[in-house]
Amino acid sequence: MSYAPETHITELRPGLSITYEQAGQGQPVLILHGGGGTATVAGIARHVSANALSILPTHPGWNGTARPDDIQTVADVAKAYLTLLDKLDLRNVVIIGSSIGGWIASEMALQDTADGGKQRIARLVLVNAVGIHVDGEPIADPFVLGPRGLAEHAFHEPDKFFIDPSSLPAEQQAMQRANMASMRVIAGAPFMHDPHLRARLQQINIPALVVWGQSDRVVTTAYGQAFAAAFAHSRFAPVPLAGHLPHLEQPVKTFAIIDEFFAAGDA
Repeated sequence: MSYAPETHITELRPGLSITYEQAGQGQPVLILHGGGGTATVAGIARHVSANALSILPTHPGWNGTARPDDIQTVADVAKAYLTLLDKLDLRNVVIIGSSIGGWIASEMALQDTADGGKQRIARLVLVNAVGIHVDGEPIADPFVLGPRGLAEHAFHEPDKFFIDPSSLPAEQQAMQRANMASMRVIAGAPFMHDPHLRARLQQINIPALVVWGQSDRVVTTAYGQAFAAAFAHSRFAPVPLAGHLPHLEQPVKTFAIIDEFFAAGDA
């Protein structure tokens, strides 16, 4: 089946609009990208759209979109996306979050208490997520590592996936810098985590699948295991021969794990 998403822009309030791509039909699946932008999770959206309603938004401030001054934290972004679910009147939503998208997804689940206690979010899938603090497992800093160093930490096969930013058109380089600047604002202090998030995750009563590329050195496998253990109902699923973006390096294995979780319903 061909993947031909439609682009929509929904105004949540004056000054804050969300741009998102939508494809497929069925159970809604909200796909949240990491610092690299929507291109890093487009493959997930394509896969999901074959059997479900795939919704892939752009975080405020990424890919040339506006970020209002009052969108300063991951919690702010999570609140905006819950408003989007309300606007679209979506229920029984699965959220798949990659990297910082996993942090946003976790925060959304914690905030999902409106509408008379009826939750809109049904399940979480976190893919090499950031957002918690784990003693002895620091999160690698892309601002310190630089592009090549980040690739070395993020990929099992960095030579295969590394793209020298200087080889890109000037417009694309500028967009990458703007994306990084947005990430620094949203997740930069304290760096890439909320000191209180790990303890709060026990409050989430929906199933969570924590998928982890085992070669990741941005956030290690031990970090991922600690993330999974923090939930009340979770399963940890390692992906060998993959790093921070297992859906890019090992798509068949990664999608099989996610599909099994979908098929299991509430299990």
